[in-house]
Amino acid sequence: METILGACLLGSCQPNGKYIIYGLIVHCYGANPMKTNAFHSVLISFLLSVVAAAHGDHHGSPFSEPTIDLGCVVSDLDAAVEFYTEAIGFQEAGGFQVDGDYAKEVGLTDGKALDIKVLTLGEGEEATRLKFMEAGGRSRKVKNDHITTSLGFSYITIFVKSTDEAMARLEKAGVKPIANSPKALPANLNPEMALTIVRDPDGNFVELVGPKPGS
Repeated sequence: METILGACLLGSCQPNGKYIIYGLIVHCYGANPMKTNAFHSVLISFLLSVVAAAHGDHHGSPFSEPTIDLGCVVSDLDAAVEFYTEAIGFQEAGGFQVDGDYAKEVGLTDGKALDIKVLTLGEGEEATRLKFMEAGGRSRKVKNDHITTSLGFSYITIFVKSTDEAMARLEKAGVKPIANSPKALPANLNPEMALTIVRDPDGNFVELVGPKPGS
C-alpha cells in the first residue's frame, strides 16, 4: 500500500495581515511508513524551520527580535502621548514602572523611579514601540534647530500609506509641518514619495514618508 504523508500548520491571521504560526501536525498513512522515514524527517525539519522563522528565530542572528524599542524622556508625558497618538497615529499599549533603587543600580537614573508609557506603531510582536517617561524637571533640553545640530539620535522616520490622510490627521490635531513639507523626495531617492517633517511637543523631529499628496 502506498504511504501518504500529510501535514498542516496551525496558526491564525492577525489584524495587521500577518499569519502567526503556532505549531504543526504531521500524519503518516499507509501500510509501510518505514519506506518514507527519510522524506518524513525532511518534511518535519522543513516545517519546523518555518515555525521557527515565524516566531522570529532568525538563523545566524544573535538577536531574538528584529525591531528595537526607543525610549524618550519628555517634559510633559500627557502631551507627548496625545501628540503621538492623535497627530501621528500610534496606539497606547499600557506601560510599566521601574523602581528607583533598581534604576540607580543599573545606571538608568540617579535614583528616580520611572513611570513609562508604551506606544506602538502596528500590532504583533514586531511592532515598533516608543517608551515615554517624564523626568520631572531634571532634564535639560538639547538644542536641535536642525537634525545635524547635536550629536545623537536626531529623528524618527515613519512610513505612511497616504500622505493626504497623514496631513488630515495632523491638521485635526493642530500640528503644522515645518518649512516647505510635504515635499517630493529627490530624484536619487524616490520622487513619487513625499517627506513631511513635524516636531513633537519637545521639538523632536518626526519624519513622515509616503506617496505624494494627491496620489
